[in-house]
Amino acid sequence: MNRFQLVQQIKGKRSFLCVGLDTDITKIPKHLQSHANAIFEFNKSIIDATKDHCVAYKINTAFYEALGVKGWEAMEQTVDYIPKTHFTIADAKRGDIGNTSSQYAKAFFETLNFDSITVAPYMGEDSIRPFMEYENKFVIVLGLTSNKGAKDFELQKMGDEFLYEKVISKVAEWGTPENLMFVVGATQSSELSNIRKLVPDHFLLVPGVGFQGGSLKEVSEHGLNKDCGLLVNASRAIIYASEDESFADEAKIIAQQYQQEMNGYLNF
Repeated sequence: MNRFQLVQQIKGKRSFLCVGLDTDITKIPKHLQSHANAIFEFNKSIIDATKDHCVAYKINTAFYEALGVKGWEAMEQTVDYIPKTHFTIADAKRGDIGNTSSQYAKAFFETLNFDSITVAPYMGEDSIRPFMEYENKFVIVLGLTSNKGAKDFELQKMGDEFLYEKVISKVAEWGTPENLMFVVGATQSSELSNIRKLVPDHFLLVPGVGFQGGSLKEVSEHGLNKDCGLLVNASRAIIYASEDESFADEAKIIAQQYQQEMNGYLNF
């Protein structure tokens, strides 16, 4: 999926919601846990219930990798099931020396056919470049995260700049808004206006709304640009809205609530 197609989806649905399929087999409804393909059956129901209200799905690959072969199979089935109209994100946080990154890119862009992957920039340009060689694929680079450890490096000053500012500015030189996005935690909304000055046209993937306490209103006020430029992710608040057999119906209600609120913030 290219940038134009993503923007058209946002405009058509009046939504910039990304649903996080961070599926933990111990947290899905009990009536599904004994199913031979429990993860996929759960994901399938969530996708069916939410697809009309979101434009993207983010799969945190750790929840699938932890299950070994069955987990990888469930992840592949899930990606294949997501409608092609929706933007898919492999939240894998990869990033290694060039030849290793090339194999990661092949795994997630060819074998699994995700539209994008999250990448850690610590090792520099040659660790990110292999992901950028794919047409109509996005690299989503960690910019400013919402965890406590962000203070250890990201929010340390390097001269007059925070490290995260230097990272975002430098990485932005390696790509364009057509193939590059940044992760910015929703609880860092006070920094969003500053980040928009650094990358006015890029999309930002914003996790942390919902259970982590981020404010959709504040994120929208500080982060929206002329093409929306935001993908706001909600995971647990949607997929675990209910523990009983009506879980999909409850997930749909929560997704619709996010979509309706987002509609009020969009400026086109």
